[in-house]
Amino acid sequence: MNHSLYSKFLVGYLVFGLLGFVTIATLSSGMVHRYLVEQQADLLYDEASTLANHCSSLYSGMSLDLESASSQLEVMSDFIDADIWVVDQNGLIIADSRTNGLTGHTIENFNPTAIGNQSYGIGNYYGLFPYDVISVSAPITGNYTTYGYILIHKPLSTLETEQNQILNIVYISGVILFALSLIILLVFTKTVYFPLRRITEGANEYASGHLEHRIKVETQDEMGYLAATLNYMSSELNKLEEYQRTFIANVSHDFRSPLTSIKGYLEAILDGTIPPEMQEKYLSRVISETERLNKLTQGMLTLDSLDSKGYLSRTNFDINRTIKDTAASFEGTCDAKDISFELTFSDSIQMVYADLGKIQQVLYNLIDNAIKFSHPGGTIYIQTSLRREKVFISVKDNGIGIPKESQKKIWERFYKSDASRGKDKKGTGLGLAIVKEIIQSHGENIDVISTEGVGTEFIFSLPRSTNL
Repeated sequence: MNHSLYSKFLVGYLVFGLLGFVTIATLSSGMVHRYLVEQQADLLYDEASTLANHCSSLYSGMSLDLESASSQLEVMSDFIDADIWVVDQNGLIIADSRTNGLTGHTIENFNPTAIGNQSYGIGNYYGLFPYDVISVSAPITGNYTTYGYILIHKPLSTLETEQNQILNIVYISGVILFALSLIILLVFTKTVYFPLRRITEGANEYASGHLEHRIKVETQDEMGYLAATLNYMSSELNKLEEYQRTFIANVSHDFRSPLTSIKGYLEAILDGTIPPEMQEKYLSRVISETERLNKLTQGMLTLDSLDSKGYLSRTNFDINRTIKDTAASFEGTCDAKDISFELTFSDSIQMVYADLGKIQQVLYNLIDNAIKFSHPGGTIYIQTSLRREKVFISVKDNGIGIPKESQKKIWERFYKSDASRGKDKKGTGLGLAIVKEIIQSHGENIDVISTEGVGTEFIFSLPRSTNL
């Protein structure tokens, strides 16, 4: 049987309250009893000492004149609700304030010092009472001689009423305190249990695949932070799921088009629709389509490798030399469109610390794009500049530009703007996605500045080499 966190907390709270109440009741009962006994004993001892001092002034020779003191004993006995005895040294009860028939009775084994250091004793006082009493004694003295004792006995049961009244106050205070502590339970329920239950329900929804679910916990505490984190996680997972669907759709589309062309050309060759003298032309188109498929596959493999950690192999190299070599590889393409390069470097040698192969791919993709979308006779400007510990590389063309609404989407995989579709028949839509992945894997950024009909400029940064 599963028990919820709330039920466990509630049981723990009730057990704590019960044990706390029992502990308080036990301790307070003993403490109140001891306090009342000691307080009553002190009061009785003061009365006994007063009576003993009064009796000490009445003695004459070896006898006591109790007639003048008996009235005071009776009044005092009624006032303090206790038995008062006058006892001689041998334990003979000379006077009894309540006439219980003990006058003239000798207390066996009488020893007024038996209580030791205490000022009182508790018990039935040598078996003379059928119940427990508090007993105190004070000596009657004169001329440095002890003639007898004043004994006061008060039933212990007379303290129960006062003790119960005090304990009732303690118990009522404990109950009120326990009731007030319910505020803690209410706070826990509102700030912890309810939000946690919503978070649990949200987690179950996510596990069921309902990533659009939102956990409605908006408190500014750890629960609110956890709910916001889970909401963000579900949003990102939902985006990832949507991206995966789009990715599969784009891949299917980009593979289906060349495969359909290849299939159509080959079927036409086999069934004789395309005459033998034209087969070479269409076989060239088949090869072109297979190259497109190969390029698409290579791009996907590149992106997959970029998603893995630790793939960079950084070295120190001259970015100016790399730009020159990469630009030179486009000589044939540029000659066909009459496009020229203008290279501007802040220094003759500019060392950077990066992955040479990956940065070559970045430059290749950016220059390739610039050539594709430049007008015949245009110029491509490549520039490097140093700012503090960063080297900034700019690739700029004066081509067709990128529409403003498309500039945030060009980094998405397989994305092609409407303008680029007419210019880039063989493109895969992966080039700029690869560029951004490589630059970000270096911990750097890449930005685009473009005006439709004017041109486009890509600017990215690399860390300057410190090992010169």
